[in-house]
Amino acid sequence: MTARRIIPCLDVRDGRVVKGVRFLDHVDMGDAAELAARYRDEGADELVFYDITASPEGRTLDYGWVREIARLLDIPFCVAGGIRSVEQAGRCLDNGADKVSVNSPALERPDLIGELADRFGSQCVVVGVDSRREDDDWVVHKYTGDPDSRRLAGRSTMDWIGEAQARGAGEIVLNCIDQDGVRQGYDTAQLAQARSRLTIPLVASGGAGAESHFLDVFDRANVSGALAASVFHTGAIRIGDLKAFLAGSGVEVRQ
Repeated sequence: MTARRIIPCLDVRDGRVVKGVRFLDHVDMGDAAELAARYRDEGADELVFYDITASPEGRTLDYGWVREIARLLDIPFCVAGGIRSVEQAGRCLDNGADKVSVNSPALERPDLIGELADRFGSQCVVVGVDSRREDDDWVVHKYTGDPDSRRLAGRSTMDWIGEAQARGAGEIVLNCIDQDGVRQGYDTAQLAQARSRLTIPLVASGGAGAESHFLDVFDRANVSGALAASVFHTGAIRIGDLKAFLAGSGVEVRQ
């Protein structure tokens, strides 16, 4: 496998980065551009920006904002937020994004995944999946950026990620809701099962609280990348220190 990726995630609302716990009770974490520049300088492999209220509000993200972020960065970045068409995705890419991520809009209209892959190539198409345990299965939720809009999507997580891959997704980001923001470690059981269903890259999201949690998810779930937010925003973990720890533990990372 190629070097594992460390990916800060920036949930953006009204131009500010926010962070919640299990997708609820969001608090302000700082300016999006300032945090992006900091992570660039610390050695992040790529960044992900989620406009968390775009889909619930029935809009897409601000292309001018994407362009401003692109001017700051010399590392890849992915954007998400209400992208419902090839035209909208193309404008994100034209303004400097390297990838687009679709979540609720793909659940509404799964053909969107194939349309994006056909037009831009699978390498540009990420499918985000917000998942939690319900009874004896992991199931998908949608519109998770707004607590009042969030609801079940009527999909089994494992079935949906398999379908997304078959439709042309180039990468899956699996957001484990029960672990989100609690800093108790990634859901390695769910992620390992997802990894066994996929041949495309899988990125873990939700639960990072210590450097050892990154090592654990790479070892136990064999994910391609690990995404985290609050531990980076607060400075609890510095990316350079994390990469040194992982390299010292035998994990291949980009220095």
